[in-house]
Amino acid sequence: MEGLMRCSANYAPLSPISFLERAAKVYRDTTSLIYGSTAFTWAQTYQRCVRLASALSHLGISPGHVVATLAPNVPAMYELHFAVPMAGAILCTLNTRHDSNMVSILLNHSEAKIIFVDHQLLDVANGALELLRKDADATLPILVLINDEHDDSSAASLTGSEFYEYEGLLASARDGFEIIRPQSEWDPISINYTSGTTSRPKGVVYSHRGAYLNSLATVFLHEMAAMPVYLWTVPMFHCNGWCLTWGVAAQGGTNICLRKVTPKGIFDGIVSHKVTHMGGAPTVLNMIVNSPAGDRKPLPHKVDIMTGGSPPPPQILFKMEELGFGVSHLYGLTETYGPGTYCTWKPEWDSLPPAERSKMKARQGMLHLGLEDVDVKDPITMESVPADGKTIGEIMFRGNTVMSGYLKDLKATEEAFRGGWFRSGDLAVKHHNGYLEVKDRSKDIIISGGENISSVEVETVLYGHPAILEAAVVARPDDHWGQTPCAFVKLKEGCNASSADIISFCRDHLPHYMAPRSVVFQDLPRTSTGKVQKFILREKAKAMGSLS
Repeated sequence: MEGLMRCSANYAPLSPISFLERAAKVYRDTTSLIYGSTAFTWAQTYQRCVRLASALSHLGISPGHVVATLAPNVPAMYELHFAVPMAGAILCTLNTRHDSNMVSILLNHSEAKIIFVDHQLLDVANGALELLRKDADATLPILVLINDEHDDSSAASLTGSEFYEYEGLLASARDGFEIIRPQSEWDPISINYTSGTTSRPKGVVYSHRGAYLNSLATVFLHEMAAMPVYLWTVPMFHCNGWCLTWGVAAQGGTNICLRKVTPKGIFDGIVSHKVTHMGGAPTVLNMIVNSPAGDRKPLPHKVDIMTGGSPPPPQILFKMEELGFGVSHLYGLTETYGPGTYCTWKPEWDSLPPAERSKMKARQGMLHLGLEDVDVKDPITMESVPADGKTIGEIMFRGNTVMSGYLKDLKATEEAFRGGWFRSGDLAVKHHNGYLEVKDRSKDIIISGGENISSVEVETVLYGHPAILEAAVVARPDDHWGQTPCAFVKLKEGCNASSADIISFCRDHLPHYMAPRSVVFQDLPRTSTGKVQKFILREKAKAMGSLS
């Protein structure tokens, strides 16, 4: 078509960086972040992020470099979500529940040049760096320590290695730094490692474009109006806080940071700061409804909370609503930038009996605005399953908020995108209204407290126990965590081991949340070809009931 041209007047690569730049103008004097007695405005947050980007550049960070974090939901963690891409770099937020061995593996795989470490996780980071020093081929990242004036234990120190301190780094930064903008929307903005559903987590790469679009989509899902007050109970390291690290800035909201998620901290935060929105795995909901009466406070207004992971039990939904919360349900994966579908509520469902309402709310729903399509398909024929609520297929996604791929793993990327769709590995049915409902995890993943646990990885450790002959791990229902690993083991003839011995052994070789919480001694049921029949074990674990 004649007369058209693309130029700087009508085109700029989409990037969440622009959310902060706009917030600093539109919401300049509005409070951007509160943490204890610390508070910043959006103008101050913007200035701090630019100075941090300048400091990163001074430390040698260039476009394409990776900057890692190991920190809870503290102000530095929020600021790094903007400062790192402003320096042209890629943010890699590591799970704070990882041990030193896993942190060292991920630092090496991502080739991180710098790691920002919260003082409470310094021992884990130091252990990881020691392991890297033993590897002649590994590059040792610079360590930046995040101290905390609100924590009396924050007198952390480092010995035997070069390091910087976060606030000192900001103070020494040059003014007038020119933000490095992405050359293309496709440029990576972050790497989010999966929860370890294989022996080594995959590095999921997000683009500036995908992060921009999913941030806005999540804001829409959460029905955030201008200047919301968001309580951070979702870890910022998990899918970049479901992309709301960037999304809250888009609406000029106030971020309420919590170092540790507790019922008292949640209620105090809601009442003190008039929180409007929050999010969390069903574990957080369970924590709230089962909190001591002394920790609770009447809510000043309805607080909207998004939950994702395993559907919350109906009684939890009832109690949350009684306490004054409005619960909505979403579904997604690390590979879909967090939220991908949403159980959009229909007014006609308000008149349903409570049990039916909860059943509807527990469904995974429909695609959000950032996606092109989501469907339940036969993984072999790629035909859509009928919308009968019975036929099981695999959930598949396609659109701008699907990952760019797995870092340094083209084979896994090609397999995930085989057939032109992203294959989630999750099994579901499609109801007559098109709403999806997850039925099972195709790879026996155990979801505990919102974290994915690989049964194979736990079994590998169990087989290292000198008394164990055979082992299989499945999910056992848990009222608090949703699910916990349950180990079925057969001991070697003449050997003895108690449940406590085996659990302790696993905790010595795995992060504690991955270790089994229950052990059953029995022969393992197998098929004629020797494969363990896990469906039988799952039924037995289910019949055992919750451990909590």
